[in-house]
Amino acid sequence: MPDSLVLDISGLVIEATSYPPGARPRDVTLVHGVDLKLQRGRVLGLIGESGAGKSTIGLSAMSYGRGGARLTGGEIQVNGREIRLASPAELRALRGREVTYVSQSAAASFNPARRLMDQVIETSVSHRYMNRRQAEDHAIGLFRKLGLPDPETFGNRYPHQVSGGQLQRAMTAMALCPGPDLVVFDEPTTALDVTTQIGVLRAIKDAIRDSHVAALYITHDLAVVAQISDEIMVLRHGRMVEHGTCDQIINHPREPYTRALVSVRALNHVEKPPEPAIVRIDAVSARYRGTQSDVLTDVSMDVAAGQTLAIVGESGSGKSTLARVITGLLPPKSGQVWFDGRTLSRALAGRSRRDLREVQMIYQMADTAMNPRHTVDTIIGRPLQFYFGMKGAEKSHRVAELLDQIELGSDFGKRFPAELSGGQKQRVCIARALAAKPKVIICDEVTSALDPLVADGILKLLLKLQAEARMAYLFITHDLATVQAIADKVAVMHRGRVVRYGAKGDVLTPPFDDYTDLLLSSVPKMEIGWLDRTIKLREAAQ
Repeated sequence: MPDSLVLDISGLVIEATSYPPGARPRDVTLVHGVDLKLQRGRVLGLIGESGAGKSTIGLSAMSYGRGGARLTGGEIQVNGREIRLASPAELRALRGREVTYVSQSAAASFNPARRLMDQVIETSVSHRYMNRRQAEDHAIGLFRKLGLPDPETFGNRYPHQVSGGQLQRAMTAMALCPGPDLVVFDEPTTALDVTTQIGVLRAIKDAIRDSHVAALYITHDLAVVAQISDEIMVLRHGRMVEHGTCDQIINHPREPYTRALVSVRALNHVEKPPEPAIVRIDAVSARYRGTQSDVLTDVSMDVAAGQTLAIVGESGSGKSTLARVITGLLPPKSGQVWFDGRTLSRALAGRSRRDLREVQMIYQMADTAMNPRHTVDTIIGRPLQFYFGMKGAEKSHRVAELLDQIELGSDFGKRFPAELSGGQKQRVCIARALAAKPKVIICDEVTSALDPLVADGILKLLLKLQAEARMAYLFITHDLATVQAIADKVAVMHRGRVVRYGAKGDVLTPPFDDYTDLLLSSVPKMEIGWLDRTIKLREAAQ
């Protein structure tokens, strides 16, 4: 029945063991007595700041605790069965069939040595829900519905052969393929550009409507949750702050914390006057080894010290590829990269230690950017030792300073990446880049994993650091609200070319070219029904 209860959680308590330096291990409570009910065909949005317990609660729907988390209290019923009492064999049958999961970082979830199709249909075939031919046909239909390119052959590719946004959509297809009763979506559109996000959100809504699947939708993006959810639960420090209908939470929040989340606004960033460029990309074209077409074509742009150039565009437009060219990870086919009055070597091996130190990069996927076997102290301390020869107390003192700058505190130094939330991991990556005292930082979606309040704080921190040290930022993003908050200049990229470029005020002021107009009109608004209205307007215009 469409209104039957799929998930019933009551009094949920989740604990983990903390290992503070110089002290005995102690148990800490991550989730404090949370209750929720979710019916078939309904979507419950879980929102809150990084570390609020959103993903921890979502994973509990599979009776799973990540990073040493333990389910120590309460009941979790799926389709009327208490899954905390289930045997390992029963849990294996539950996971991937009745309950599936879409993680925040698809790049860290796929096997790089296997083709995408084999991974998308694996559960359906191995558990004998479908034969291989049926599963492949179903997967191709999902690829098409999710807007993936060449759906009939998309599954033949390996994970490294598709963009981050495409990989995230492939993971959504993998979760939907077995026909589950409950899907846990953990930031499924974090890595997607705004135009692609509309299609994915629509596909998720259609899948829920067509199959009456229940869904937990974990996100920090209130504009997204306003489009997808029937109800919203606001969490903070593992406790429920407020729970109500989407309309009540978005338009009539009761609690001060909820009101702060809803009312957070972009920074009022004033553009700076033109100055000589510290980085100049001059007519760069590039392609990956073994391919027959250019990923970048005749790309030119520049940024001055103390200023920010935002590079925006859809997934696959060439934004991250340009960053790889600038850092020397991908030698260009033609063109040059100039930095601080000198030409940078095309390849990484030809660059000096000074070149490496002065141009740093913060990657989009924090999960894959850190060694999981190293502590935070070690991760941040490596550039201090490599570039400045710091050791012992001097290095420890500087690591503590950097942790304070990113608002984590020195206590986080002894933790491993698995003990951090997604937003905390990203902040550690920011601190690691700052440790080198660079002149230029390439920020590849650095706030995409952060909730609005934390993202606002990170942007303020980046602007403060920029003012103090006159660093230049190349800010790769698909979030146009971030562009408004931090950019001095904007370059809009489409299919490897720059289609619009100049001062922020000029680029974001009409009249627009068709592509820029599409991007700007695709930015979700915190209005219930915005997604449906936007789709109808676009369909009517075709």
